[in-house]
Order: sequence, then structure tokens, then C-alpha cells
Amino acid sequence: MIRGLWAVAAIWLSCAGSLAASGQETTHRLLSFDDLDGWTEDNHTRALDVFLNTCPDMKTPDWRSLCALAQQKPDAKAFFELFFRPIVIENDKDALFTGYFEPELNGSLQPSARYRYPVYRQPPEAKAISPWLSRREIETGDTMRGRGLEIAWVDDPVELFFLQIQGSGRIRLPDGHVIRVGYGGKNGHNYKSVGVEMVRRGIYKVHQVSATVIKNWVRRNPVEGRELLFHNPSYVFFRKVDRVSADEGPLGAMNRSVTAGRTVAVDPAFVPLGAPVWIEKGGANPIRRLMVAQDTGSAIKGPQRADIFFGTGDAAGRAAGKLRDPGRMVVLMPIQRAFAMLTETLP
Repeated sequence: MIRGLWAVAAIWLSCAGSLAASGQETTHRLLSFDDLDGWTEDNHTRALDVFLNTCPDMKTPDWRSLCALAQQKPDAKAFFELFFRPIVIENDKDALFTGYFEPELNGSLQPSARYRYPVYRQPPEAKAISPWLSRREIETGDTMRGRGLEIAWVDDPVELFFLQIQGSGRIRLPDGHVIRVGYGGKNGHNYKSVGVEMVRRGIYKVHQVSATVIKNWVRRNPVEGRELLFHNPSYVFFRKVDRVSADEGPLGAMNRSVTAGRTVAVDPAFVPLGAPVWIEKGGANPIRRLMVAQDTGSAIKGPQRADIFFGTGDAAGRAAGKLRDPGRMVVLMPIQRAFAMLTETLP
């Protein structure tokens, strides 16, 4: 979502290594709907509603034709079974599911003793020069001050740091009103994982690192914590998002609101944005559900790599941050397209 939200999973992936699929053989395997574990029990009508949210923006004739049929509100299960075929797209990387969410911060439109940390728009010179100033230079210097670039001020610098990782979020004002901010540009520096740096310093082991662990450590160690956050020179600027109401999900890569529990971020090099995808996630809390590929993420690379959107706020963040599970992702493709993909796999 930065053209898609940045995943909480970026912390995990940076620690575990890249999942980029370049140079690896990709195969396509046809399944039947009977092969999908839990298919009959799912709420297909809910999945069809989410599909309808973005399918009008799909460009190719086969997808547009199916979208027109879906707009007639047919029986949802029969619609998917009649016009699609399940395809497993794989390479030599194991499937990995993680979660992401939309953070909600406490903030104000005016600075105060509590609300001291600005959420900035991108200055013109940062668009023209890349890389521009680093995170440390932006936060400790005077370049940004007194220029009216502040959208709001928030009360927690750690949450602001993670808002930049996510790339989008909501700010709840003292009067209860909410404003939404979205990705508005970068300073041009490459992202460096603070989770990896904590492991390098011997603070934690790889398996111990999560967003919550990082936040708690930085708050317990404010001086060292600030220096740790400066390890990531990348800085994200924001824009105010007015066209999405506070009760809707944030905008995904298709520039439409995403839906908790039904939107998944994928690698569009393998999975078309807007396509229905059947998720079979393992782990402590298994998921068997038809979702829609409506988002992307900088850490989402490979045909079996997916990031599930959990919603907005702290509870969604905790649930998303715990998710790192195996499983299987099956893409529902229009019939002719599905069989064409099979021929691409043949020697």
C-alpha cells in the first residue's frame, strides 16, 4: 500500500532474509474446488462484495466481463465455481503468511506539551533531490520547522516511526474526530531494519523480534532507543486523505478501501491485483477463506507470499504482529486464463 501499506512483516522478513523470486522457476498447477480445504463453509457472498469493490478497475476484457456478471449479484459460490479455476502458483520458496494493519495514533491539529511530534508533508526539495536529508537530519535539524508542513502533531514518536513503516494510518483528535493520512513521498534513503540492528547488537535473537518488542524496548530505553530508530535513515512523508471516510478501510494499491479479513497483499508479478485468492493459513489460528488481492507491499515478494489485512487500531496491530505462518495460497483465475497459465509451465 505504499502503493499499499507497508507490512508489519517487513520486520520479520528483513531479519529472515529476502524472499525475492528472481531467477527461480515458477510452476502453475490446476486444482478443483473440492481440493480447497473449507471451501464449502466460507461466506462467498462476503468475498463477492469485496471483489466488486475493485473489479471495475481491472483492465483486461476477461476480468471486465466477469466483473459485469458479478454486478448482477449472482449466487456467489456458484459464480466463482462456474467462471474461475483454482491455480497454485509456486517456486522453491515456502508459503509465508503475515499480517498488516492500519495504525491509529493520538494527535492534535495544534502542538502542545503532549502533542510534540509532527506528521509532515513532503517539502518540494525532497521531491527534487534523492536521497535528501536522513531521518536523523530531519528530526534534529531546523529544515522542516516554520514552513507549515505539519499535518498534525502526535504524542508518541515510536508510534510515528511505525506509522511510517505502515505508510498509512488514522489520527484521533482530542474532540473525537479522526483524520486519515496516506503515503506522500520519501526522503530517498533505503529502508534499514531496526529489528536486524537489534539482532546484530545482540539485544534479541531473530525469533524474538516483533513490532511490539521493538516498541517496548525503545520506550524503556529512550536515549538508546532514539539512536536505534535513527539507524533507519528512510523517512516517509504523508498527505491528508479526505475522500475515504473514517469508517472505511484505508486505500490499497488499487486506490480503493481494503477490507479487514478479506483483503490480502500479494506480489503482482505473480498474482493479478483484483483477483480472488483462496487462503489456507496454518498456525495456531488457521484461516480458510476467500480473499481478494487488493494490495501490495515492499516486503511481499514471491508467488506464495501474502499479507492479510487485519483492520485498524491496536487490537488489529497485535493480531497482525503475531502472524507468521505457513500455508497455501490458491489464485482463482478466469477459465481461459487459467489454462493458458498451465501451458506456460509445460516444457
